[in-house]
Amino acid sequence: MLQQTDPVRRTSEIEELTNLHVIHPVSGWLTRHFARLGVVPNAVSLGGMAAGVLAGVAYHHVGDPRFAVAGFLLMIVWHVMDGADGQLARLTGRQSQTGKILDGICDYVTFVSVYVGLALALSARHGAWVWALVVVAGLCHAVQSAAYERQRQDYNFWGWGRGSPPATRRAARSGRRVGDLLYGLYGRLEALTAGGGEAGLNQRLTGLLAAHPDREAVLRRAYRDAFAPLLRGWSILSANYRTIGIFLCVVCRVPLAYFLFEIVGFSAILMMLLARQRGCDAAFLAGLDADRRQTGFAVEARASVAL
Repeated sequence: MLQQTDPVRRTSEIEELTNLHVIHPVSGWLTRHFARLGVVPNAVSLGGMAAGVLAGVAYHHVGDPRFAVAGFLLMIVWHVMDGADGQLARLTGRQSQTGKILDGICDYVTFVSVYVGLALALSARHGAWVWALVVVAGLCHAVQSAAYERQRQDYNFWGWGRGSPPATRRAARSGRRVGDLLYGLYGRLEALTAGGGEAGLNQRLTGLLAAHPDREAVLRRAYRDAFAPLLRGWSILSANYRTIGIFLCVVCRVPLAYFLFEIVGFSAILMMLLARQRGCDAAFLAGLDADRRQTGFAVEARASVAL
């Protein structure tokens, strides 16, 4: 039975433009067909991963522009399927911790395949040192992606009441040893990228929602107004721009430039975004304190519900 308790589409006000106008509309069209056919979300995730692996095979032929185009199109297929699996899970009520872990694994397998395909070709030309460059770029990619996903999840929870609070996400268990290990590692990676004022903001918001349920809609709207513009800036770290960057660098015959920008450029952008996030957290907390003084809107967090 189909359920509509959660929106099928992602949160539009923070969505990256190519997702909003291209990828997710196509994913939504596929989702409706998948639902009618009884396709399960995990099968969609695996189908997308297969396209991603084939993209890596295509990009291995780094000197041929025809294979570069093929690799780019296969990564677009992965993006579409990656959007469709989550939409299908929400539409059919089949959301699960295991599905989320599988979705994340498929995302990483896609980029690992592309990075390895390029590394194999480039190391044959330039030497084994290319592997060190690609590994460092991959680690930077993992940190950047975890930071972006964490900010999205926090926004969906505090802004719309969707999903689970940060502490619950870190403590979640799938009931399977490998799944719990992977999810725990990913959770710790996300925690390393949290803004400095995050704990205080989470605690304050938890206390407000518990003490003043009648003002929940007002508080969530204020959170969206404050943080949505910043989250749109975070989308520069989305997979879409990496897909475009890889294609452009390969077509322009400078594939090593992509890995250098992953390490230096995207890492610098992450540091800037984290600094802006801390500033936004502090400003929002200051606004809550001002509201308390002016209106008596209590902000003390209750110990029993603090994150």
